[in-house]
Amino acid sequence: MKKLLPFLFLLSAPAYADIKQEFVTSAQISIDSPYVITNAAPSSYSISGNNVTTSTGTGDSVVTNAIGGLNLSSLSNGVPALVNTNKTVTSAGSAFSLTESYQAGDVTQSAITPSSGIATLPVLGGQTTVISGGTAGSLALTSLSSGVHTCTAGGSGTSCIGSTTVRITID
Repeated sequence: MKKLLPFLFLLSAPAYADIKQEFVTSAQISIDSPYVITNAAPSSYSISGNNVTTSTGTGDSVVTNAIGGLNLSSLSNGVPALVNTNKTVTSAGSAFSLTESYQAGDVTQSAITPSSGIATLPVLGGQTTVISGGTAGSLALTSLSSGVHTCTAGGSGTSCIGSTTVRITID
């Protein structure tokens, strides 16, 4: 029986398999559009000192040991009104120091409409980043069924991607 075992394997049925192959070729060209990122400068107020008494208000409405600053309930085009700080030297004839600073922030801007890819921008105190749009130039992409891709660079702000995927499935 052991001698017949190799012959039994020879008599078994042949194996069949489904083989499927798939080629996917894709190509993409893109040109960036122009855009602007603008951060408006904020309003700020600060005061510090030695041997100085502060107050706010006038006449019968004086508040001693108070400091002014930004009146957030009184905005004009996005910028708060300033409340003044009254300052007097506490001990006359003694040394004193006083530092006060105020920066008015940028006003609320109206919509910016690009014209021919270029926008007229307001001058702001914050950071402004301008990205000009891409130019097609000689931008071209050739994609062959063999999977060979040829990309010709265009102007600034352009890109091209070519890819081929080959899948072989055996069931």
